[in-house]
Amino acid sequence: MGLTFLLIEDDEIERLKFARVLQKNKYNHTLLEAENGEKALELLESHKELPDLIFLDLNMPKMNGLEFLKILKSNPALRYTPVVILSTSNNHNDLKESYEIGIAGYIVKPLKYEDYAHKIKCLIEYWDVNELIKR
Repeated sequence: MGLTFLLIEDDEIERLKFARVLQKNKYNHTLLEAENGEKALELLESHKELPDLIFLDLNMPKMNGLEFLKILKSNPALRYTPVVILSTSNNHNDLKESYEIGIAGYIVKPLKYEDYAHKIKCLIEYWDVNELIKR
């Protein structure tokens, strides 16, 4: 049985790239998608099963990644869901604040698809063997 991922990303091309990496590597994981933090919160509230892992972009309209993260981590039912930031931002303040709020990792998205695919593959393989807290 695979893991369930929630990808929160406003850019459709980025969502397609992520799904392509899963498909090309024949990962048996479920991918849920939300285009911003508000939609992600709606999905989390309405979904029976919570994701095992959330991949979160920082720069999004309506509710940015840090705002979403603060809400997520203040919710007792969601607080322990691991979150990995996938962002184009290599701003040290974003990095520091994300870790202070409680993320599990921070990845700067590379421009080249091959580099991106390699980073996502490494992330997924790590979480495949990691001992996740199951609800």
